[in-house]
Amino acid sequence: MKEPRHTSTTRGFSRAATLMQGKVRKASEDRGFAVTRLLTHWAEVVGQATAQIATPVNVSYGKGGMGATLTLLTTGAQAPMLEMQKEQIREKVNACYGYRAISRVRITQTAPTGFAEGRVAFTPAPKVKKTPDPAVQLAAKTLSETVENEKLRAALTALGANVLTKQNSHQR
Repeated sequence: MKEPRHTSTTRGFSRAATLMQGKVRKASEDRGFAVTRLLTHWAEVVGQATAQIATPVNVSYGKGGMGATLTLLTTGAQAPMLEMQKEQIREKVNACYGYRAISRVRITQTAPTGFAEGRVAFTPAPKVKKTPDPAVQLAAKTLSETVENEKLRAALTALGANVLTKQNSHQR
């Protein structure tokens, strides 16, 4: 008995880009072009100043598969400054990989997935730890002198200094 002949809808032809797309993507990942590498070493790749104002959110491949587009997320105030640095950023990213992995850099103020996910995380200013006035520290130490346990005395001295500092600031 003869088996039925398999018929193809493409009649034996396929687009070259379709055939090569998976292989090009695999080859680029084998050469270190993984998004995680770019994310984890972002500050080292582009420099600390650029890393503070921009975050990579997407690397997308064109239909041809040659060269990718790097999408950077930034705030509205920083977008013009970043726009002027696009070529330098592209060169630094490509130097990291050793070949022309990125052909275009796109700047956005919202993530490509939507508004909720596209928020820029601002780094807060470092907190300045205030030290109590020496007179307040001396008063707190005097109050806790009678405590015998050294750790408890140190904790009570710190607590007393904080309380006395807050009382003095409210009285002013």
